Amino acid sequence: QVHVVESGGGLVQPGGSLRLSCVASGSSLFINSMGWHRQAPGKQRELVAGISRNSSTNYADSVKGRFTISRDNAKNTVYLQMNSLKPEDTAVYYCNAHYVNNMDYWGKGTLVTVSS
Repeated sequence: QVHVVESGGGLVQPGGSLRLSCVASGSSLFINSMGWHRQAPGKQRELVAGISRNSSTNYADSVKGRFTISRDNAKNTVYLQMNSLKPEDTAVYYCNAHYVNNMDYWGKGTLVTVSS
């Protein structure tokens, strides 16, 4: 059974930074892309950033220049460095791992609150 576990959320003031981490179980040989999505209250879940197996990245326009996604294949871990946080970044952040068998696995999410 595959497990995806996020960590690193919390309360931060506007302009601050947070680093989210996500670990996926199983061999890295079986994981293609990984990504971060978020869902704010009353809104649909949206893609924040994604990273392929060869570390090609893509970002939502709203976070470009502020967030950086990276991965450590040896550790089956993906990170999201979030800088210059804004109140509108407040959401539950979910990690996704896409495996070679075309299955997607999701974590339970970690809450990020940006508020003064």
